[in-house]
Amino acid sequence: MKATRLLLAAMVLGTAIGASQANAQCSSSSGSCFTTNTASVTVGALVKLGMTTTTTALTAPSVTDIESALSLDDVGPVFTVKSNRSWNLKIKSFNATNFDYTGSDLGVKPISDLSWATTSGGTYAAITASDVSIASGASSNSTTVNSFFRTSWAGGFSAPSNAPGLYSLPIVFTLTAP
Repeated sequence: MKATRLLLAAMVLGTAIGASQANAQCSSSSGSCFTTNTASVTVGALVKLGMTTTTTALTAPSVTDIESALSLDDVGPVFTVKSNRSWNLKIKSFNATNFDYTGSDLGVKPISDLSWATTSGGTYAAITASDVSIASGASSNSTTVNSFFRTSWAGGFSAPSNAPGLYSLPIVFTLTAP
């Protein structure tokens, strides 16, 4: 019984191999023969985001800046977008409410004190913890997107957002091709 099963399995395997070889063969008595092979590939949405720098040094406030509750502008990173379809560049902070603070004076600076724009002196929008579109476009081999930051400083030396120390905010830029 075992020998019969082995023989039957060998016959089925031999038939399958013969059938697949026959599909790739051609014979003709006219001296020419052809077969067709279709090559195919699926290309997905492809995006590439280049960024000139991973850190931005914001300008520290002076005495006059604090006394006058001024905002200070800084140049942010420049992005290079490459995409084989329409794309969207978004910005947000990983921090929900405040900058990270390192110091001994209990500094608290809201993330909304940092705003962004894509043109110097343009319309600035506050950083939030939710994705906000800063630029979009059609497929491109290279589109440049500039970014600028504006830091607002509270008036008065006793404001918690003016306490001495290091304030830092992780900002996330996300490129999607929806």
